[in-house]
Amino acid sequence: MIWKILLYALIGYIALCSLVFIFQRKMLYLPMGNKLSEQSALAGGFRYWPSFDNFQGFISQEPVDPNGTVIVFHGNAGAAYHRDYYVNALAMQNLRVILAEYPGYGGRTGKPNEDALVEDALEIIRLAYQEFGEPLFLWGESLGGGVVSGAVSKTNIPIKGVVMFTPWDTLPDLAQTHYRYLPARWLVLDKYDNVENLQGYEGNVAVVLAGNDEVVPVQHGKKLYDSITANKKLWLFEGARHNEMPVTADLPWWREVIAFISE
Repeated sequence: MIWKILLYALIGYIALCSLVFIFQRKMLYLPMGNKLSEQSALAGGFRYWPSFDNFQGFISQEPVDPNGTVIVFHGNAGAAYHRDYYVNALAMQNLRVILAEYPGYGGRTGKPNEDALVEDALEIIRLAYQEFGEPLFLWGESLGGGVVSGAVSKTNIPIKGVVMFTPWDTLPDLAQTHYRYLPARWLVLDKYDNVENLQGYEGNVAVVLAGNDEVVPVQHGKKLYDSITANKKLWLFEGARHNEMPVTADLPWWREVIAFISE
């Protein structure tokens, strides 16, 4: 009898692992598919870029004399146009802001996965450099940090500085933290290995962490920070949760971060 129970338990465990493996990208990528109207975009302080019909994101209204361009790659849920707080805050630092959108998100065609998002990011970086030149900064929020580090490891375009906002070290390690009783580390298809991808980067890296992050526990961000060999600086908001970071535009940390990556 005991052997039958163990057999059924094993079969159930294997079935659970199989389901997690099959549906992992639906668990990781949570896009909102609706396309924003041009009028709504303008009301939010940005427009479709490069164009409404063939867009890869949104661009802020042009500062009078911008100090550079920052491309923001957002987290795994929603759409780029939900991140208007980046436009508000970074425009105050006299930066041109591009809110990059992912394939499969916000009305764009395609299906999200690591290869697709990184390749698309490389194209966005190329277009931004071609249109605006230097200096060019990259900002990666959570999943976006994985996209940024993957693009940095592959591009030959000069990136002045990088901000990793609530990042992880590697996605397999993060998955293992959340699914301790599964072999999650070996089931993950998209690796987003920020530790490895940032090893060759020589610009300034700012790391911004939430001390009480329930989505990306802070030890993963600290492990990433410790691994970075480039010039780096850490901002840690004790008590903040993943989606409750202080992002009001006039807070001083925005200015501090931009000053650091601009050095």
